[in-house]
Amino acid sequence: MTNAPTPCPLPSAGAPHAATEAPNAAAAGSPAPADTSTAAPTSASTASPASAGSPAPSEASVQLTMLGTGNAAVTRCYNTCFALRFGARVLLVDGGGGNGILPRLEAADIALRDICDVFLTHTHTDHIFGLVWVLRMVAQAVNAGQQREPLHVYGHAEGLRALESICRLTLPGKVCRQFGAAILFRPLEDGEAFSAAGMQLRAFDIGSTKAKQFGFTLALPGGGTLACLGDEPFAERTRPFVEGADWLLCEAFCCYEDRERFHPYEKHHSTAQDAGRLAAGLGVKHLLLYHTEDADLPRRRERYSREASAFFPGPVLVPDDGESLWL
Repeated sequence: MTNAPTPCPLPSAGAPHAATEAPNAAAAGSPAPADTSTAAPTSASTASPASAGSPAPSEASVQLTMLGTGNAAVTRCYNTCFALRFGARVLLVDGGGGNGILPRLEAADIALRDICDVFLTHTHTDHIFGLVWVLRMVAQAVNAGQQREPLHVYGHAEGLRALESICRLTLPGKVCRQFGAAILFRPLEDGEAFSAAGMQLRAFDIGSTKAKQFGFTLALPGGGTLACLGDEPFAERTRPFVEGADWLLCEAFCCYEDRERFHPYEKHHSTAQDAGRLAAGLGVKHLLLYHTEDADLPRRRERYSREASAFFPGPVLVPDDGESLWL
């Protein structure tokens, strides 16, 4: 794999807030209902993704499109992955679990030639296998004569090695010959800054106990920061990267009231209640929940946002597959 590029300067995630530390529920096992002293309950602050960001995009705006919002076992929606578009350039974050990524990109009006960078968080099947299809289609287009800039694939070295190995085991040799040419693997270190889609980011190790996983912070070109925590509960070691962020992207495996049905803590995941308490403790401004179960999609937004908003006073977003917002 090609060495990572020279790090780019990146503003910090935000000024620290004097907020009470939110507990890591998964580390403690199945907890009692959240202590309201962490954040006093409020009335639900539910915002649809289309209305929660900037009311009108500018040249400095970034469009976030949730291509998938579900966890690994969903069948009624797609696995969690998303795109960040800045101008004509797109950063794709994960690919879900299969070739379902392709129609979702098409529905979002994201052409493969516009994806100039990819970020892989970790090697679980619901995140990595969709990227095999993306790399295949990009290589095939180049082999057919399409002119495009190289596609840079970022992530930790272990994850990129796995992705390249899967591709070499399953894809034709003429596709894999584009590795190192039209497709460049760029391993990152914990805390390393990098540039993607014309934006400045910093990768960080989320401290996963299952598979090595990176999240990232993004310095929004128009001001402010976005922090992606991956798909596992918050680890205290990541606080310097995410505290005070304008946007926090956080997994919520299920609602707390459904914990006996979906067993989030046994699977090292969080609930919507945990995410609300975390967002309040970190002093972030907006909370977006993803990586959920799909048992009741018509009521998911209302139920998850109500539970998180009982502890977090800011806007809570629970997008459906395909929804976009401007940051």
